[in-house]
Amino acid sequence: MDATYVYCIAHAPVGPTRSRAPAGLPDASPLRVLDAGGPLWIVCASVPLASYGPGALEPALRDLNWVGDIAVAHESVVEHFAQQKNVTVVPMKLFTMFSSDKRTVEEMKSRRREILAVVKRIGGCEEWGVRITRAAPPGRSGDHDAVRPASGAAFLAAKKQARDIARDLARAASESADAAYAALSAISRDARRRDDAPEGAVAPPLLDAAFLVPAPRRTRFKATARKLAAAGARSGTEITVTGPWPAYNFVREPARP
Repeated sequence: MDATYVYCIAHAPVGPTRSRAPAGLPDASPLRVLDAGGPLWIVCASVPLASYGPGALEPALRDLNWVGDIAVAHESVVEHFAQQKNVTVVPMKLFTMFSSDKRTVEEMKSRRREILAVVKRIGGCEEWGVRITRAAPPGRSGDHDAVRPASGAAFLAAKKQARDIARDLARAASESADAAYAALSAISRDARRRDDAPEGAVAPPLLDAAFLVPAPRRTRFKATARKLAAAGARSGTEITVTGPWPAYNFVREPARP
């Protein structure tokens, strides 16, 4: 038996093309596009329940390499359609599945108002990720030859000075990250901070954020990020920029406080 696996919803005047589309998930059928009414199209495929049903999926999710391969395959399909002209893509979460094509179309039609609201929010935009971390401190090759403090008081004074310097550097780095977020947010239609550090992280990033950038502002956004990286280097931070991506982080409305 099979299930219908949904990669994304495409908003387009006509059905988006499957020409030269990637294969998609392992063991999945060739891609197909279902008409969900009006400008909405469902990009999907059939997947065997023997591989993707609850009994097989639950233990498979513990294999991070397998999940990573699935995520890459899923993303490649979403990106293929996102790159097409006059197409706005609403990406689905991994393992979004329904019992049949008919059930899939019924579900998407029932969510039509919600989907169109998402299209309005993200249309014409790209998602860019920005991560800011503290730069590694410069090495001190001569530390092993450092002169011993002349007294206990001198030792304590040196320790206090080191703590004060570390505190000032940390404050400067944090302020630099906040300023970068504000500057990049001003260029973007929307921005969202991801404050959950990975489990076991020793040094959480100063900033891990996603920005919804109108495509015509891409050059300005990247140029601003480069300037911020140069300025951040002086305050002890490093900036990593990734993208453009489909707007995964902006499909849902932000949580209200």
